[in-house]
Amino acid sequence: MEVYTACVFVIAMLANADQDMRIVDLTHAQNIEAIYWPGNPSYNFTIFSRGQNAVGGFWYESNSFATAEHGGTHLDAPAHFYENRSRTHQIPMEKLVGRGVIINVKTKASRNPDYRVTVDDLQNWEAKYGRIPNGAVVVMNSGWHQKYPNKTKVFGTESTTDPANFHFPGFHEKAADWLVKHRNIHVLGVDTPSIDYGQSKTFPVHVILGRADIPALENAANLNAIPEFGSIISVAVIKLEDGSGGPARVFAMLQASQTNDCFIAHLNIRLLFIPIVILHVHLSKLTYETKHLPV
Repeated sequence: MEVYTACVFVIAMLANADQDMRIVDLTHAQNIEAIYWPGNPSYNFTIFSRGQNAVGGFWYESNSFATAEHGGTHLDAPAHFYENRSRTHQIPMEKLVGRGVIINVKTKASRNPDYRVTVDDLQNWEAKYGRIPNGAVVVMNSGWHQKYPNKTKVFGTESTTDPANFHFPGFHEKAADWLVKHRNIHVLGVDTPSIDYGQSKTFPVHVILGRADIPALENAANLNAIPEFGSIISVAVIKLEDGSGGPARVFAMLQASQTNDCFIAHLNIRLLFIPIVILHVHLSKLTYETKHLPV
C-alpha cells in the first residue's frame, strides 16, 4: 500500500507539470508572403472546393498548394550542400528535437547587419547557462524574425532579387566548425533566410553542417517569446522523400511560468524524485519488518 501511495503521488506531480506546459509557435505562415531565395518559384495556393456540398448538404473544403523546399520557415537537409548525406526523409525523428539554445545577438546585429555568430558568443552563452547540452537545437536570435515578411528589411536591400546585395546575420564558419568538433548538436538555426550571412558567396556553414550530417533551420519566428535556455524545440519538417529540405512547423515547449529558468532542470528534478521516493518507501518497509522480526 505504501509503494502504491508513493507512486500515485509521483504520477500526480508529473501530471501537474504537464498541465503547466506552454507551447510557443516559432513558425512563419506558409503563404503568398513567404520569403524564398531568388530563383525559387513563388508559393501557390489553389482552392478546389470551399462551400456547401450540393448533394450531401455538408460543408467541404479542399485545396492544392505548391512550394519550393527552401522558403519561409524551413529545414535544410544535410544533402542540400553535401553529397551523400541525409535527405529530408532520412533525418531521424530524434534528430529533429532537442533542448533549445538561443544565442542572442540582437544588439550586435542591429549595429552590423553582416554580423556572424562567433565562438565567443557560444562560449559566453555557456558561461551563463553551462555547457551546450547534447542534442541541442542551437538557434541565433538576431531580431530579424521581427522584420519578416518585409523582403526589403529581411534581405537588407531594395534589390531583393540580387544576393550580391544581401545584408543579414548568420553563423561564422569558425563557430559552426567549433560546434561540430566540440559539441553534439542536432540542429543549427537562424531567424534569417540563410545559416550563412547575407554576403556569403561560398556558403561555408552550409558545407560544414552538410559534411557533419547536421540539418539547418532557417527563418525561425517568434524567438523573443522563449528563454535563451530552458525550452525543448521541435523542428517538424515535412517528410519529403529525396528532398533537400522542406517547410517545417517549429515549436518550443516550456513551463507556463518559465522565463529563463530551465524547464529540463525542473523536469529532471521531478524525475529524479521518483527513485528517491521509492527507495525511501522500501527502506521504511525494511526497517519496519526488521523491527518486527520474531525473536
